[in-house]
Amino acid sequence: MIEPQSRDMNLPDVELSAEVRLPTNTRALVIFVHGSGSGRSSPRNQYVADALAQRGLGSLLFDLLTESEQRLDNWTRELRFDIPLLARRLVDVIDWIGRDPELSTLRIGLFGASTGAAAALVAAAERADVVAAVVSRGGRTDLAGPALARVKAPTLQIVGAQDSVVFGLNCQSTRALRCEQRLELVAGATHLFEEPGTLEEVARLAGDWFERYLQPPAP
Repeated sequence: MIEPQSRDMNLPDVELSAEVRLPTNTRALVIFVHGSGSGRSSPRNQYVADALAQRGLGSLLFDLLTESEQRLDNWTRELRFDIPLLARRLVDVIDWIGRDPELSTLRIGLFGASTGAAAALVAAAERADVVAAVVSRGGRTDLAGPALARVKAPTLQIVGAQDSVVFGLNCQSTRALRCEQRLELVAGATHLFEEPGTLEEVARLAGDWFERYLQPPAP
């Protein structure tokens, strides 16, 4: 298991905490965009990040909200659905990576969960020249709205077969997306992929997608 490194990211209007996993000789970095009421310590995202590290893929997990914002959101639940705010934070993180000497040469993928998936797709549209692949896990990709049509990165939506509401919303997103895409159902899984073997399947599908699309471009 790769031991994560703690990092503080000084962004234009806020400082956010992050942890980075960098396997030896990695050429790619997957940024995790957590969902409603979660954070960088999400056990599901931590599991997937560890699985990606076993494939030689780096990862960056960070808190989209500051501590004070998180306390507000825990009370009001308003910021978790503020997709413009979350996407702007993510774009700032992508730009920060581009300035970091250790990370700037890595190919970038995004892994979004729940409302974080919408922020990931908006950011992918805003930084289409940087983001090379997107994966959504049980994501509210529909909340990306008009940005869906501008996404260029190959996009994989993973949804639990028992999560009928999100499946329907993901089907709407497939009709709006204009990029290479796929929608995968995980048998027996509900929204949080808590059933035995279902999160392992998410990690496998995501790992295959990122390995395929985060390869360095041919010379």
